Amino acid sequence: MDRHRARGRRARPSRRKPVLHVLVASAVLVGGTAAGTVYVKAQAHDGPGPVSSSPTSASSSVSSSVSPTVSEEASVEPVAEPAVDRDALLTKAMKAVTAEDGGELSVAVLDLDSGESAAYGEGTFDTASIVKVDILATLLLQAQDADRHLTAQEKTYATSMIENSDNTSASALWRTIGQADGLAAANKRFGLTGTEGGDGMLWGLTQTTAADQLTLLRQVFGDNSELGESSRTYLQRLMGGIAADQHWGVSAAADGSEWALKNGWLARSTTGLWDINSIGRVTVDGHDYLVATLSNGNSTKAKGISLVEAAAQAAVSAFQDTADN
Repeated sequence: MDRHRARGRRARPSRRKPVLHVLVASAVLVGGTAAGTVYVKAQAHDGPGPVSSSPTSASSSVSSSVSPTVSEEASVEPVAEPAVDRDALLTKAMKAVTAEDGGELSVAVLDLDSGESAAYGEGTFDTASIVKVDILATLLLQAQDADRHLTAQEKTYATSMIENSDNTSASALWRTIGQADGLAAANKRFGLTGTEGGDGMLWGLTQTTAADQLTLLRQVFGDNSELGESSRTYLQRLMGGIAADQHWGVSAAADGSEWALKNGWLARSTTGLWDINSIGRVTVDGHDYLVATLSNGNSTKAKGISLVEAAAQAAVSAFQDTADN
């Protein structure tokens, strides 16, 4: 974009006069009084012919110090939008979500479009069956490293483990990945820092945090992942094909059928209380959110399901309340 400024002599006329993209004010002396014409948001025009712009007469006087041959360029500084405290909004929304006495609840959420996230609650939780996503992610990563495809048997196990939450299939793949050691090696690459695999074959007692589960979901649904595109697509497809009797959990926050998830539920033999967890992706008003909800100390499975569903809805509301602002 060319710029013309007065340098003590009159500029030579030209047939091509580029029009500035910014606010331009010109002033001419009329009858001893400075009057002007203001052009706002002039379009770029480097050739002959009319310029599409909206001249507006300036009824007020312009300072007599303005030179009649000088064009002044007005710069406008962008105004930054105020930062939104998503954690504070989530904490406020969670006031209506209460765990039973002695129970614990933690939730983490990420807006895939903006990259903003929020979290509520702390501590570690038994994974129960949500660890099956981690098991399959580990298997896929190991297969990538070995430059091989999953075997037919591994695919059968994977489908049954994710879609039907089959424990026998999970145990078979837990052995295949090397149990807790294999899981830990993969999780180090995935960026999980607070997850520890269960002892021996007790994969359901793997310990994790909501923040780690959100990190795992980013590996499955995000682009910046250790998993290749085909591995991510495969896992996403299985999480979107969950059996009908398991259509609960974070899907309660979706505004339709656009969701993919894995739930976990476990009644502890020592207390009779339930671990209820749900992780996945939901779509609300065209935005994709990753949500992880973990809980323990629930007196019944049904109460635990209601709790994690309310937590997922509260998590998304921390973004929806300001979505139109």
